[in-house]
Amino acid sequence: MTGLWIVLAAVAVALSFGGYRALTDGRARAVRVDDGSPRLDADQLGEPLGRAATFVQFSATVCAPCRATHKLLAEVTGEQPSVGHVDIDAEHRLDLVERFGITRTPTVLVLDAGGAVRHRIVGAARRDEVVDALAAVAPAA
Repeated sequence: MTGLWIVLAAVAVALSFGGYRALTDGRARAVRVDDGSPRLDADQLGEPLGRAATFVQFSATVCAPCRATHKLLAEVTGEQPSVGHVDIDAEHRLDLVERFGITRTPTVLVLDAGGAVRHRIVGAARRDEVVDALAAVAPAA
């Protein structure tokens, strides 16, 4: 009988965690920007920033949600010529992973025109969240 309770408890914990992740993954969270906030530029990324905003995606080669997020961001940037998209392999850029506290892939940082992080999306990005974050950073884009 004890084994049954352990299994039921494990199932309850797994369902709770899955529900939490389903609610929070892909949500854009605003980041407070001040003078000491870290910024990124073209030299650090190895690619130019977009004129209005830039999506910086941290990915891994074995990450399936990373491919879907990359495709979504490519579509959005294709519709907005002033918005850039930089895909970073987290395994090869541990300096940036540590600097920005990346703990999961995909993680997307939405940069303003000056390279400051304005929004952060952890998990598979949702189109409406990406568009809303972009509109908050670069309304004219």
